[in-house]
Amino acid sequence: MRRTVRWLLVGAITLDIAYWSIWFLDRDVLASQHTRAYYDFENAFPLADLWLGIACLLALIALTQRRPMALFWLIAASSSGLYLFGMDLLYDLEHGIFTSGGGGIVEACIVAVTLVFSLVILRFAWTRRAELLGG
Repeated sequence: MRRTVRWLLVGAITLDIAYWSIWFLDRDVLASQHTRAYYDFENAFPLADLWLGIACLLALIALTQRRPMALFWLIAASSSGLYLFGMDLLYDLEHGIFTSGGGGIVEACIVAVTLVFSLVILRFAWTRRAELLGG
């Protein structure tokens, strides 16, 4: 399971970088709506996603090196993901994003992946806390 978690962390970091690279280079590829409010909402996320990416990277390093700090960084990454999931889900439901065509499908996938990733990482960290703290 440790290997799977490492791959999930690599995947999260990769998706984070890919999403924001595409968003800032050609946001029409990802945009579910083309309103100022939607762009303002999405543009509020880079710093939070950067924190998520940093937490994932530090969790990956600590987990690979079998350092006790892995528990902290895994919990930080998963809780950050759950927070972002909640913000995204609520906005998307309130604004009909999921029913807005291809962009809505992409957004629904992002929201689902964020939830599953966060719950898997959090469960892994919590159920193996003694092992993780033991190094």
